Amino acid sequence: MFDTVLIANRGEIALRILRACRGLGLHTVVAHSEADRDAPYLQQADQALCIGPASPGLSYLNPSALLYAAEVSGAQAIHPGYGFLSENAGFVEQVEHAGLRFVGPSAACIRVMGDKVAAKRAMRRAGVPCVPGPDEGLPEDPEAVRQLAREVGYPVIVKAAGGGGGRGMRVVREEGELLEALALTREEARRAFGNPEVYIEKFLLHPRHVEIQVLADSHGHAIWLGSRDCSLQRRHQKVIEEAPAPGIDEALIASVGESCAAACRQIGYSGVGTFEFLYEKGAFYFIEMNTRLQVEHPVTEMTTGIDIVQQQLRMARGEQLAIVQADVPCRGHSIECRINAEDPDSFAPSPGRITGWRVPGGFGVRFDSHAGVGYRVPPYYDSMIGKLIVHGANREDALDRMRLALGELQVDGIATNVPLHRALLQDEGFAIGGVDIHHLERWLQHRSTP
Repeated sequence: MFDTVLIANRGEIALRILRACRGLGLHTVVAHSEADRDAPYLQQADQALCIGPASPGLSYLNPSALLYAAEVSGAQAIHPGYGFLSENAGFVEQVEHAGLRFVGPSAACIRVMGDKVAAKRAMRRAGVPCVPGPDEGLPEDPEAVRQLAREVGYPVIVKAAGGGGGRGMRVVREEGELLEALALTREEARRAFGNPEVYIEKFLLHPRHVEIQVLADSHGHAIWLGSRDCSLQRRHQKVIEEAPAPGIDEALIASVGESCAAACRQIGYSGVGTFEFLYEKGAFYFIEMNTRLQVEHPVTEMTTGIDIVQQQLRMARGEQLAIVQADVPCRGHSIECRINAEDPDSFAPSPGRITGWRVPGGFGVRFDSHAGVGYRVPPYYDSMIGKLIVHGANREDALDRMRLALGELQVDGIATNVPLHRALLQDEGFAIGGVDIHHLERWLQHRSTP
């Protein structure tokens, strides 16, 4: 048990965690860089400690600074949010060695699920459907690699075992491209992730990106909280998310959800997590698990009525899940637009001071943000300044509500992607639902063509 939490993150997620802690009666300590010294949410914390300069490597990615902040503040637990050190097994071990509680899964679980090959092997054992391909890294022998690719069938994709964020992967459409792609991906994996191991699997041509949210305690209980569709992406970065995933048979989703919960029980997973799948032609294929809170968790909260961050904190305190699977509802439909400080056409970051700020409201509208008039968006971090979330009785109702909310939202002084979202909400393909992961790239290309 703990009563004081160090929030090792910044921006909207730091504020979201702070509010969840306060709702449970927990004391809060927010660690911040010099660049975030004037962030408004710091005033809501019980303590705020500067842990270093603007550079993430010297502040939010500095384990020593965070552990020292926990020591001097008396915090007994560290919540990493998402990004930064949230999926760093070495940091988790340091936290535990210091006698503190990490709000998340064990280092062992993070290591297993962070290695894509090991994760795929564990998921197959648990009965989770996976993308066709071997559950092992590729051998050194070129002819053996060629034979594996032939067995999988072209096109294939070569991936780094320790990759993530859209890095460390190459599509191979014919055998003549295979060995060069393999060599390039191995070198990129070695440089970027410190692990040259790569693997191969079938490349799906027109898949959707569908997620299953899970929640598990340390007493062997695990449940799944419905599905999300995150197919609207640009360069593997999500732009709009929704729950539930539209147009997929509910019985199929339930079957996959149960297999995800079973996998959590099998590997001893505790905390919140997300199983990410590619969905194509009526079938699910596991690609990876995120062992942390997701940016898009609010759409699941809106459709289930469950505070996922508070549940995460309860699990970290060793509590048993008070929710059983039969108690998890799925009411209506929810959509989230990520609001970024960036040019809506070039996508170049747009740091600077916000001079005007009008937030939408009304029934079924939620806006998670740490920003406001006078806030200066720093150039050192991710450009997201907020998340606009709506909930409706059904998907059509949610789409209408999001269009109205985007019409109300106003941010002056910097460029944002709000105009992009307004245009996307008028796109007929997205309005119908069920677009694949390449839809946004095609839409952007078509829009830029004279």
